[in-house]
Amino acid sequence: MTHRTGTTPRTTWATRWAGALLCLAVAVVHLIDQGGLTATRDPYYIGVAYHVLEVAAAVAAVLLLAGLVRLGWLLAIGVAAGPIVGYVLSRGPGLPYYSDDIGNWTETIGLVSLAVEGALLLLSVPLFMRSVRRGTSRPVARQASR
Repeated sequence: MTHRTGTTPRTTWATRWAGALLCLAVAVVHLIDQGGLTATRDPYYIGVAYHVLEVAAAVAAVLLLAGLVRLGWLLAIGVAAGPIVGYVLSRGPGLPYYSDDIGNWTETIGLVSLAVEGALLLLSVPLFMRSVRRGTSRPVARQASR
């Protein structure tokens, strides 16, 4: 059975699950990098950014699994792109009061983070664009029943 968007419900479900798992992987990588759930990196604004990213990643995963695909994929794009920009800035010119990682392009956890975020970005951008073109603002489950 196919629904209005021309994809099978199973494919839609699989891509949403993949996106949700990648979002959660971004959160886990950053939890590990910051030293745990209750730790906050220095400087303080970097630590706050990590916590905001982790919450946003969890929210994006929930939105995707709940079928709110347009909002879920949009947030997933931010969850992927934000840390990539942060990685480049922190390793390139550095960030205010944070120069520890300048030139540290091959740190293992950073490379793992880039791989997960890159995969999430490659998945979420086309699926978000498709949801915009097709007008899928309603939950997927409701559309599948048409």
